[in-house]
Amino acid sequence: MSLEQHPSSPSSIPTVTYAEVRAALLARQEIALLDVREEAPHAQAHPLFAANFPYSHLELNAYNRLPRRDVRIVTLDDGEGLAVRAALRLRALGYTQVGVLAGGVRGWREAGGELFQDVNVPSKSFGELVEARRHTPSLSAQEVKALLDSDADVVVVDARRFDEYQNMNIPGSISVPGAELVLRLPAIAPDPRTQVIVNCAGRTRSIIGTQSLVNAGIANPVHALRNGTIGWTLAGQTLEHGQQRRFPEQIDAEQQRQARRQARDVADRAGVKRIALARLAELDQPDRTLYRFDVRTPEQYRAGHLPGFLSAPGGQLVQETEMNAPVRGARIVLADDEGVRADMTASWLAQMAWEVYVVDGVTAADFSVSGESPREVPVAAVTPQQRISAQQLKTWIDANNGTVVIDVALSARYVAGHIPGAWFVLRSDIAAVARRFPTASRFVLTCGSALLAQFAVPDLQALVTQPVYLLDGGNAAWQQAGLPLESGEEHLLSPRIDRYRRPYEGTDNATEAMQAYLDWEFGLVEQLGRDGTHGFFVI
Repeated sequence: MSLEQHPSSPSSIPTVTYAEVRAALLARQEIALLDVREEAPHAQAHPLFAANFPYSHLELNAYNRLPRRDVRIVTLDDGEGLAVRAALRLRALGYTQVGVLAGGVRGWREAGGELFQDVNVPSKSFGELVEARRHTPSLSAQEVKALLDSDADVVVVDARRFDEYQNMNIPGSISVPGAELVLRLPAIAPDPRTQVIVNCAGRTRSIIGTQSLVNAGIANPVHALRNGTIGWTLAGQTLEHGQQRRFPEQIDAEQQRQARRQARDVADRAGVKRIALARLAELDQPDRTLYRFDVRTPEQYRAGHLPGFLSAPGGQLVQETEMNAPVRGARIVLADDEGVRADMTASWLAQMAWEVYVVDGVTAADFSVSGESPREVPVAAVTPQQRISAQQLKTWIDANNGTVVIDVALSARYVAGHIPGAWFVLRSDIAAVARRFPTASRFVLTCGSALLAQFAVPDLQALVTQPVYLLDGGNAAWQQAGLPLESGEEHLLSPRIDRYRRPYEGTDNATEAMQAYLDWEFGLVEQLGRDGTHGFFVI
């Protein structure tokens, strides 16, 4: 597949066939297959390794997620025209090897390609393969409930993110995100006779968490909660909400040493590579994409991390691999002060056919960068004259002279709070809905911080004759000026398709939807076999 630089016109964008993409995947060559639709349509049907990379947020994600400007990129949609727009925009951002998938989703299917539903499919299908190959032990919701009701010596650990745990959890369970399990379990269940149950919302993180403990040789009997909180809910059992129970921070020195030995053994068996911190620069090669991830907790990352490393807690990195690393075939290097989390995370990534390294010899002093890692974004084409203050916007609104505020934030954030009277529009949908804008003398674009809205200013200005402005600092600046927000869905010009509602989120989903989701997961191993591009193995 040879893609060359072309002038910035739609006809200049080369098309890339299904056969070419498949050949690159099978050869383990670097390729970023990007589904540039919003998340909900992406979840309806896409190729296995198509990362959801919405056009709406393209500038915010490109430089961090596609760090090498000459990496091969193939964009796709399902006939919406977004793939060509995204390809042109990526080219304008400096990417030189960009093409569009011939026929998009439909073309993939008609060429014989397998299509997958839902999100984070590589990780979920891998989890199902692990259970099928290793027969990961599990118990039903009814069996776990009986253990808890009988006051048996049992502990339930929730392997999801803490915020997911707070939303809903198995009664009495403790939040222990997946990468923390091998490190923290000895302090939670020091008696090897204590039975350990690992749960998530559905299946994947329960399976991977349980198998992590089994692979590490934990002495306790360990089982996954079969089908997670979905299974619990389908069994008619109640969940807790808003709980704060978390794993203990302190680790016994001997338990820590044992966990390190166990995790290193698992990583070695999976073929994980090692690199000394002093030699890390050797991985910076012009013809290879390198992702650097800190797999500790977000709190630890903010307190101090290695320069150039992004925060990606290990359990979520395994769960959402294609979102963190959309370039299939790239290298990944992981950092962790204890070593345990990096080794366990790397062991799973290696089995998912990633070339993965763990940094050895890291000391506390090496975590010298505090705070969040700055997001690298391109310069937006917004002039100083187009930037206005919150007070200026308030003056215009009060004058009732035709100022229309357009909010391009995530729909959930818009619904939770927006400038009174503002209209919600997906950035990718601006051209389609422009004819439905209310009569205006001027437009003002905003979002939470203006970071995204700034890139929509030239999009909108190209469509309308009225002047277009940017609220400097976005809705945050509006609030800081002491001005109120309102909530609700009264002014939606675009459908809320930027977020796919997972059947395992919350407890108000229809029973049929939850059961259908489980049935879909059960069929993923068969789909993997039909697709044939994954390269997964299970130790």
